[in-house]
Amino acid sequence: MSEKGFTRRHFFYGSLLAGAVPTGGFSSTPSLKMLGYKSPNEKLNIASIGAGGKAASDIRGCATTENIVAICDVDDKSAAAIYKAFEKPPKYRDWRKMLDKEGDGIDAVIVTIPDFMHTVAAYNCMERGKHVYVQKPLTRTIWEARLMREAANKFKVATQMGNQGYSNEGTRQAAEIVWAGDIGNVTEVHAWTNRPIWPQGVTQIPAPTPVPDTLDWDLWLGIAKERPYTSGGEGYPGGYARGNFYQPSNWRGFYDFGCGALGDMACHILGAPNLALKLGSPTSVECIMKEGVSDFQFPKKSVIRYDFPARGNMPAVKLFWHDGLSEQPKIPGVPDGEYLGDLPSVPRPQTQGQGARGGRGAGAAPDPRRPEGTGPVFSWSKIEALKEHPPTRPATPDGSLFIGDKGMMTTGTYGDDTRLIPVENMKDYEFPNQILTRSPGHYHDWIRSAKGGDPSCSNFNVASPFVEWMLLGVIALRVEGKVEWDPVKMRITNNADANKYVRPYVRKSWEKYLPGKLA
Repeated sequence: MSEKGFTRRHFFYGSLLAGAVPTGGFSSTPSLKMLGYKSPNEKLNIASIGAGGKAASDIRGCATTENIVAICDVDDKSAAAIYKAFEKPPKYRDWRKMLDKEGDGIDAVIVTIPDFMHTVAAYNCMERGKHVYVQKPLTRTIWEARLMREAANKFKVATQMGNQGYSNEGTRQAAEIVWAGDIGNVTEVHAWTNRPIWPQGVTQIPAPTPVPDTLDWDLWLGIAKERPYTSGGEGYPGGYARGNFYQPSNWRGFYDFGCGALGDMACHILGAPNLALKLGSPTSVECIMKEGVSDFQFPKKSVIRYDFPARGNMPAVKLFWHDGLSEQPKIPGVPDGEYLGDLPSVPRPQTQGQGARGGRGAGAAPDPRRPEGTGPVFSWSKIEALKEHPPTRPATPDGSLFIGDKGMMTTGTYGDDTRLIPVENMKDYEFPNQILTRSPGHYHDWIRSAKGGDPSCSNFNVASPFVEWMLLGVIALRVEGKVEWDPVKMRITNNADANKYVRPYVRKSWEKYLPGKLA
């Protein structure tokens, strides 16, 4: 260990950290006038493709400092609350019409719609020179993820995937702990979630029902194969979106529209492992357990194994994804009674940043007052409160566990409460000195980049390779046996038929809105 708190062999970053460390150094400031971008004090004019669900919080997150100038949603009912809150911007159902009519007054676009429509919408925005913020998991297929990266570089726009945890303090702390060698060589990672919390494993499609007047069903389907609308009818297990077969969020469980539990949570929970371990392309991916299988939906529950080769001086690592859990997984070596991932809530407010010290040398504890999207940091006082008042209800089972040859570390859903396991090791622990820059918040990281600042932490050069390997797990859920991947040829090498899942289906009427092949 060096006196700076990290070993030389961990001090290499590569393209994975673009946006986390400024390209010109920690004190670099690009010339905004030379780049032709806005002054940091000049507001961006932002449009949103999507208004209901997560799009609402994305709009509100950007509206704190910027102008919202146009909003689009195919479903008036879902969009009603945002339409009421933002009365002045013009409203559209078809984003193509919005771009045609309002394009000259739009600097940047939020894309928060079902996964299968992300790419066609975002590509057309980037092609027009618009900066884009696209919700996770960025795309539904690997070909689209590669296209998004190439388009961002070709059209020279600022980009960000909406995996907020990449901006969080704990995600950066996790990377710095690993690079410092504090848990040794990491050879195994577990990540888990309670998703799906929407129906999956359904085996029959209910009879068609009339399309509501508030919904443009053909626009909702977009590039997907045509099919009749159905609200689900009696007896359909509607989950939290009871009584509607596809909406507002049940689409996540369908092969044609979403990416299942992986698409909803992997870009959050696996963010810290991806950053800390510099994960690239795995050698193989395999679904080793699944329950509740369907011809058109993801299973109710699954376990997927990813095998990554050695990377630089980091050893090979096996990563296990567990979904459909009702409690945290039982992992060999973890003492009984340890909280993994998200910490349970405590009965009284706690002051963050107490207990473990903030750094080796001049590093200070993370400021709990940091703005949006930076997440709660580890607090020893919270552990003491949990000991004094054991929770009556466990935390939501979401999180990750790193297993090294010198120790273990866990993180919450968004990199929250990063800490060593057993947690008693945190009593006198000093976090490593800060190596990575800290984020101003996930939205504002993108906004700053769009105005000529440093690349955002989850820009498409970072997000696309991450999503590519994650999406191999989505393919593994649909085939038997291992999936072996050639990232250069973008091809599954041991199962020719499985390559049909690498690219999306695109309805003929929509083909002109996407390029026929990668540049």
